[in-house]
Amino acid sequence: MIPLRDNVPTKRFPVVTVGLIVANALVYFLYEAPNLDGAVNELAFHPCEVNNSCPVVGQDWPVTVFTSMFMHGSIVHLAGNMLFLWIFGNNVEDALGRVRYFVFYILAGLAATGLQTAITLATSPSGSDVPNLGASGAISGVLGFYLILLPTARVLTLFFFFFLREIPAMIFIGIYFAFQLWDAGFQFFHPPEGGGVAVFAHVGGFVFGVLAAFVLRPRAPVRPAY
Repeated sequence: MIPLRDNVPTKRFPVVTVGLIVANALVYFLYEAPNLDGAVNELAFHPCEVNNSCPVVGQDWPVTVFTSMFMHGSIVHLAGNMLFLWIFGNNVEDALGRVRYFVFYILAGLAATGLQTAITLATSPSGSDVPNLGASGAISGVLGFYLILLPTARVLTLFFFFFLREIPAMIFIGIYFAFQLWDAGFQFFHPPEGGGVAVFAHVGGFVFGVLAAFVLRPRAPVRPAY
């Protein structure tokens, strides 16, 4: 499923959301693209940094836990994440305000990395030197927040690259989260050691976003256009 747009307008231009998209794009094209492997080794987050078990010492985790949120493994990875951020992030920013939204986004990314790191070190220490990177943990937090904020919004969705249909946000996001839980359960019992999707980061970010939606008491969002 690929989301194309939702039916909820915004009161203000989403400055922070656009800024995050631009920042992620600039990091990829100006820093990663010329030397992807070197950039990943230097500024992606490695769970083994937390307990100093990495075979090669790079940046310390207090640095890479932030820089990794703005890095991507490919242009497809980047494009997919930024599409989700644009569709769902603008309404969350509208409801939270720009400063609180930015802080929320960063904290969601940290929560995502925290859960992924804890699971990796507990279940697959030999895979703890695999780099973790991408904005999807923070964006999963945005999705969790959006689910509570606008469950009845409708999302125009592309199925199998040729079938378009509008579905309620609660269904779209529910399917997304159900898939993450299923994949997380599989990875828990069959830990990958050579890389893959960091699904526990998605779960951690999503749960953080749902909880934050109840705690932060956002402004009432603009009602769906129809």
